This record gives sequence, structure tokens and C-alpha cells, in this order.
Amino acid sequence: MEQISVFDILKIGIGPSSSHTLGPWRASQRFIASLKEDKVFDKVDRMRVRLYGSLSLTGRGHYTDLAVILGLSGADPEVIDPKDIQPTVSAINFSGRLTLNNERMILFSPLVDIVFEKEFLPFHSNGICFTAFDTDGKTLSEQTYYSIGGGFVVQENEDIQSAGHYPNAFPFPIQKAEELLKYTIDKRCTIADIVMENEKSIAPEAEVREKILHIWDVMLQSIYTGCHTLGELPGGLRVKRRAAYVYDRIKPYLMYKDHHEWAKQLRTVSTDAKSIFTWVSTFAIAVNEVNASLGRIVTAPTNGSSGVIPAVLLYYLSFVNPKATDDQIVEFLLVCGEIGSIFKKEATISAAQGGCQAEIGVSSAMAAAGLCHVMGGLPQQCLAAAEITMEHHLGLTCDPVGGLVQVPCIERNSMGAIKAITAASWAINNDPSVPVVSLDKVIKTMWETAKDMNFKYKETAQGGLAVEIPVNLPDC
Repeated sequence: MEQISVFDILKIGIGPSSSHTLGPWRASQRFIASLKEDKVFDKVDRMRVRLYGSLSLTGRGHYTDLAVILGLSGADPEVIDPKDIQPTVSAINFSGRLTLNNERMILFSPLVDIVFEKEFLPFHSNGICFTAFDTDGKTLSEQTYYSIGGGFVVQENEDIQSAGHYPNAFPFPIQKAEELLKYTIDKRCTIADIVMENEKSIAPEAEVREKILHIWDVMLQSIYTGCHTLGELPGGLRVKRRAAYVYDRIKPYLMYKDHHEWAKQLRTVSTDAKSIFTWVSTFAIAVNEVNASLGRIVTAPTNGSSGVIPAVLLYYLSFVNPKATDDQIVEFLLVCGEIGSIFKKEATISAAQGGCQAEIGVSSAMAAAGLCHVMGGLPQQCLAAAEITMEHHLGLTCDPVGGLVQVPCIERNSMGAIKAITAASWAINNDPSVPVVSLDKVIKTMWETAKDMNFKYKETAQGGLAVEIPVNLPDC
């Protein structure tokens, strides 16, 4: 059984896409590690990178080429200053040279050495092949990786279902929602309790809490940045930033100097039911405008759906329970992470495999379960909230205009957040004892729907809005 930590589902990275940006970035780092392991790193003189399938078809819009360049250069998506991205890439384009892992200068011309192959490899839609050559042009190493969604990267011969990802086996192994529910019944505890016990097999509880609160801090920073940044999104679609514009219209008089003070001030805001969803939508759209701008966000469970969970959590902290403590934040995100891991194990969180139901649908289900939990819902009600949410995302296609994570992706995050809030409210006010549809059943249905979905609606930019609004995008 695959062991997935909350921190595998909620990862800090750079936008705009977990599968098309963060995944290739991590694949580049893995290839460098393999060169060192094979003791050929010091012989590399030139590199060639080939992108396949969805990575090729929407790679430029998702900045896959930039991610590869940055990964090969040794930059880390968790810590790189987003302001350094464009200057780094421009310098490599200009010089035709790249400092591999910030250690060894090699020949590398992105327009020549990053090849967009339109064919699909059999194993997964997101294939990326690295080839390293020596000074004589001899191949030193060639490795193919697959970005399978949410920043996860595997090779075809890897046993991704093995339980060896972490040194210690989880005390509560979970493959399906019914297993999670049984643990909570047997132990008379909450979903968050079970997930924390699994996390404690990896790290001490204090460290787990610290990391989760850091995750929330990055999420909050992305909302804050989006709500305070006007202008136009990059990429060629000329999409205007809207979160800051709307926030400026709805905000009361507040005084703050950073995102921490801002969040505290939001807890004092009183608003009516009519305005609540405007606030929620603004929070969600703010995050995804940062994501679309090569900004720092948290995959939740993907970059394209990164606005849903932060928006719902800030909604809870600001308008539902302003007296909430760090405990509620930690528990909210623990529940979210576990629901996301079940979707990944039993279906997919990759839009290239499952369409947008695998991204916005999953993030919305995660947020619904987390919100239901901190509002006092029973484990059965939390699972019901996740099920209700996914039930109403089934069949959602992925058709990004120009391959950019902008239209319709940004607005879909606001819709996902609102659905999550609605589902949590409905689940917590109803008897969960006899659900007509279980979460496991809806996850299975989602996976069957994904397999039946035409490939052109799976992040290829060859169907839906992507062909109704054709655009020509500039090279990196």
C-alpha cells in the first residue's frame, strides 16, 4: 500500500502547474541525482530534454521549459525567489550555457535542447526524457520520468504502490475511505487524530505541526499577495488581475503591514450572507493569480487547484470561527491531506489523466471534508462532505486556453471553494448513517469517468474553450 504523507499532497512550489511545472522541475533534480549516483556528472558537456504528450502540447503555457531550465540549474522551487526566475532563464537563453546544478558549466540552448514531442508515451500522458552527452557526443545517461500530478514524479519501472516510501510503516495504513472511517470508529477518534498518528511515524508531533503551520503561512501569503497586486497576468492572454480590484471594493477600513496582521484584521470584519461568497471567491482567485504569475503557492493537491483550500480555510477563520487557534488550522489541513491521498491512490490528481475533476474536484472535496471537521462534523459527515463535492464535479474537463492556467482555471477555484462550503454545511446538517453514495464509490466513478473522457479534454489544449479561443503564445 502506498504511504502518502500530508506533505506529499500539500507541497510548497512555484506556479503555474504541479504536473507541468513542479513535476518537470523535480524530474530535472532527480536526473541530476542519477548522474551523480552513476558517477558521470563531471563528464557531462551537453543536455537534451524531450517533452511528450500533454507536457509538450501545453508545456509552453505551463512554463514547463522554464521549470526544466531552473531544475537543471540547481534552483529549488520551495526557496527560489520568484523575482530571480526570468533573469536566470534569460541569461541561459542569451549565453547558450547552463551551470548544471550550480556546479558545472555545460552547453545548453533552450530553443534547441528542449524538444516538444507531440507523441504520447504509453505509461502516462506527461513524459519527460533527459539525455546527457560527453564532449565527444557520446550518451552518458538517458532517463525517462513521468509527472503524474500534484508534483509527484515516477519512472515506469518504479513500484509506486510499495510501502517503502518512508522508513516506518504507518500505524494506520489507508487505501480507501472506508478503512479511514473504521479506524475512527474503532479508536473513537477523529480523522485528524488518525492522520496525525501516521505523520508521527515520520516526524515528532511538534515538527508536524510546525510544518503544517508553515504550509498555511505560505497559503495565506499567496492570498495576501493576490489581493494586493494589480496588473496583467503574463503569458499572452492579457488577462487582468481581478482579486485586488474586487478586494479594494469590498474591504472595510483595515490597518496592517503584512499578511499576518491582515489575517488578524479580517477576523474583525462583519459581513452579510450576500457578501460572503464574494470574499471567498476573491481569496481563491487571489491565490491562482499568484500561481499564474510564477509565484509561490502550495499545491493543494495541484497548482491549478491551489486556491480552493486556502480560500475555504480563511473563510472559516475570518467568518465562521474568528476565535479559532492553530489547532483548528492543523486539523483542517490534516483532514484535507488525507482525503487528497485517497483520491490519488484510488484514482488520480492529474488533469492530464482525469480532466479538471481530478484537480478542482479533488481540492474541493478535500476542503469540504476539512471544513466539516473543524465545524464539528463527525468522521462520517466529513466523508459525506467530500463525496457530495466530488459528485458535483464529475466529468469536469480540463481545457486551458493557450495551455495557460488562467482561463477557465482561475475562476474554477472560486467555484470549487463555494461548492466545498455548501457541501460541508449540507453534510453537517444531515444524518450520515446511511449514505446513498459513499466516498469510495464516487472516487471509483470519477476514475471510470476519467478513463472514458476523450483525451482532448485532458489538459491538451485541443478541446473545449482551448479551441474556441485560439491564441499564439510567445516562446520562453
